[in-house]
Amino acid sequence: MTGSPVPEQESGGSPAETPADPFTVRILTLFPEMFPGPLGHSLIGKALTDGKWSLETVDIRSFARDKHRSVDDTPFGGGAGMVMRPDVIDAALTAMWPGKGRKLYLSPRGRVLTQEMVKELAAEPALTILCGRYEGVDQRVIDAWDLEEVSVGDFILTGGETAAQVMLDAVIRLLPGVIGKTESLEDESFERGLLEYPLYTRPADWQGRMVPDVLLSGHHARVAQWRHGQSEYITRQRRPDLWDRYVAQKQEQEG
Repeated sequence: MTGSPVPEQESGGSPAETPADPFTVRILTLFPEMFPGPLGHSLIGKALTDGKWSLETVDIRSFARDKHRSVDDTPFGGGAGMVMRPDVIDAALTAMWPGKGRKLYLSPRGRVLTQEMVKELAAEPALTILCGRYEGVDQRVIDAWDLEEVSVGDFILTGGETAAQVMLDAVIRLLPGVIGKTESLEDESFERGLLEYPLYTRPADWQGRMVPDVLLSGHHARVAQWRHGQSEYITRQRRPDLWDRYVAQKQEQEG
């Protein structure tokens, strides 16, 4: 088998390292012009420019097989709306699937996105994301490709593109080198099963509203205790589902 010659190494040197491939995102959508959108700005956009992740958009309509470039049809069994055709989606996936990473379909009936799932996705080498439109995608192509259905919340959007951008913002910020100070990720909401504590900055007296004395004390242990107590209080008041889970995990660890 022949190939390109291996470059000679300098005497005493080690072989040149091949740079790792960046985290790759491939979006299948009817509206490729919607990307990168917000993902092209701030730290996520800088990371894209710097090559810490790569983005490819695929126009699903380019895989339609008729002169009208049809990508949808009426649902069997009747009902309102249109359904995206399985043959068109299959053709797009067949042509574009890189053979690695997770295959996701943004859907309101999917597994709800959590910080734990975000961490899972950030550990993947690549994500292939199908953005649905209309009433959704034919179930047969979802089953055939074993697409993971993911929801960003209990509400309905006009399409999966906005949901994909929300998900990717959460995922990409966890990639190495995207956030400057990784310590800032440690105290965020959901990281310890609790919502984040209140935050304050200068001025200490704003319109007669004072920063809590403990935060001005310089006593790190007391500050940490206050912040933890605030996180527990806010979580208990606002997210009883998270609080119950937190209490159960705490009891399991102590038991």
